[in-house]
Amino acid sequence: MKVLPFKIPKSRNTAIIFQIDEGPFYGQLHQHQELQISRIIEGKGTLLIADTIHHFQEGDVFVIGGQQPHVFRNESTDALMHTVFFNPQSFGNSFLDLEEGKGVLDFYAFAKAGFKTITTPEITATFEAISQHDGILRLAYFLQLIQVLTVSESTPIASFVYHKNISEADGKKLHRIFEYSLQHFSEPIQLTDIAEVAAMTTNGFCKYFKKRTNKTYFQFLTEIRIAHVCTLLKERPELSIADIALLSGFQTLSHFNRKFKHYKKLNPSVYKASLL
Repeated sequence: MKVLPFKIPKSRNTAIIFQIDEGPFYGQLHQHQELQISRIIEGKGTLLIADTIHHFQEGDVFVIGGQQPHVFRNESTDALMHTVFFNPQSFGNSFLDLEEGKGVLDFYAFAKAGFKTITTPEITATFEAISQHDGILRLAYFLQLIQVLTVSESTPIASFVYHKNISEADGKKLHRIFEYSLQHFSEPIQLTDIAEVAAMTTNGFCKYFKKRTNKTYFQFLTEIRIAHVCTLLKERPELSIADIALLSGFQTLSHFNRKFKHYKKLNPSVYKASLL
């Protein structure tokens, strides 16, 4: 199976695709032209998108821009996700020239880097309506959904936007790099280790990774570790901050405190207190 690009299966005459994912989600790094709106109904895990990593759990809603490479990694097989895919070009130029069509184009552009929000009764009801209807009613509820999402309280999920297709070779290499990092972030990782995973020299790897993610590998690795820290602070409050730092791959508490404050703009104890 090709890692990239990924084709969304659909009817030739369908502009909006609704999909239900049960059990482990599609676990390969991939990208597609369609913008993706996903509501997590059950399960938790890690979403890697473009140049960033996020924890996901029940109630999260992710809007993933077209062409943004991404992969959902489940922590267990108990998972359920509802997703809406759309590409403005599927609507046809006649529709896009209308005021309603302009709204679709504006949302596609607005969400190109992607964002995260939390489901609300209105979002849930609209998703359910999209799942139960076809044709003009599905279109009506879809337009309602993007209108609600446009004004919802949200946070960006990526800072780097991909505009080109990634080759199959690049996709497989990036997938190996990301998977190794997600599996071994709690351990010391040397540059020689990850360069070997990519089958490259250390200098070649550094240039390659920076060009494709807009950051250094160790910036990326630190973000994985910080994301895991935030998950443990929320889910394992009985653990000390020092223990959580060690479990997340930080070798010294001083280094951890410095990096956490850099990425989260507050110290770990204050962040932990905000979760109570």
